[in-house]
Amino acid sequence: MHRILVIGSPGAGKTTLALRMAERLGLPLTHLDREYWRPGWIKPLSDEWEAQAARLAAEPSWIMDGEYLDEAGLQVARATSIVMLDRPRALCLFRAIWRVVLNYRKERPDLGEGCPEYFNRDYVTFVRFIWTYPKKIRPKMLAVLRSLRPDQTGFILKSQAEIQAFEADLPAVLKAA
Repeated sequence: MHRILVIGSPGAGKTTLALRMAERLGLPLTHLDREYWRPGWIKPLSDEWEAQAARLAAEPSWIMDGEYLDEAGLQVARATSIVMLDRPRALCLFRAIWRVVLNYRKERPDLGEGCPEYFNRDYVTFVRFIWTYPKKIRPKMLAVLRSLRPDQTGFILKSQAEIQAFEADLPAVLKAA
């Protein structure tokens, strides 16, 4: 059973990679953005999210994409593999802004219901999150990868070429890991 967590900055390509992996491996896909956000971009209560995250992590096999790691660490603990997309900040920022331009006022299938794409004050906070990701969040994600157990595998993909090579050898890469 594979349980694969795909992490990285917004705009790094997590959703795209997770979709391709799910199709290729025949695994159920969970977009954590879709599970986390409530209609109107409302954050869930902490206890509510922890219970939901625990239920998601308890599934026998999955691919999850997103940065909503639960406080208890169940997603990481249950993952058999963690794939980190470590892409340049400028690329992530460009992709995130372009995604809103393309989907303005629309709901994407990987986001929560009632969460259309908008440029507003909250979006400025989101852009700031992407800008500060390399210094604030990236070190935490790298620490997660350094702390994996021997029965878990971690992958850091920094370029499109590395992502394509990973995808091309996907079943073999996961079996060898």
